[in-house]
Amino acid sequence: MINTIEVSWKGEMLFESTAPEGKVMIDAAEESGGQGKGLRPKALMLTSLAGCTAMDIASLLKKMRAEVADFKIEVEGNLTEEHPKFYDKVKVTYIFYDKEFQKDKIEKAVNLSVERYCGVMHMFRQFAEVSIEIEYIVQ
Repeated sequence: MINTIEVSWKGEMLFESTAPEGKVMIDAAEESGGQGKGLRPKALMLTSLAGCTAMDIASLLKKMRAEVADFKIEVEGNLTEEHPKFYDKVKVTYIFYDKEFQKDKIEKAVNLSVERYCGVMHMFRQFAEVSIEIEYIVQ
């Protein structure tokens, strides 16, 4: 299967990325000539990682009947100092919100995403040390 996107220049450092599923704006930092009208490319990489594993988690928790009131995923990436700058360390934190939790099922869902299903996670592991953390917030 081949995925194709198109990136079109919109002036200055602003670009529009178009995929069959939708569009996203990409822009550079203001100190690099950007206008703050879109995500930066490296932020999109972290967004892709979070989005990929989030979709896995939502699907797996539903199938396991271990749904939670809410959850979010925070991703921190450490950029190297020298060019080309890339993420050498990435921390993915899964934060679940509910009154009570089926922790065994939640941890199984996270592990399945991390180890088997999330292709973006697998790609990140090719160039970065990836660590995982799970937090539970009772509400």
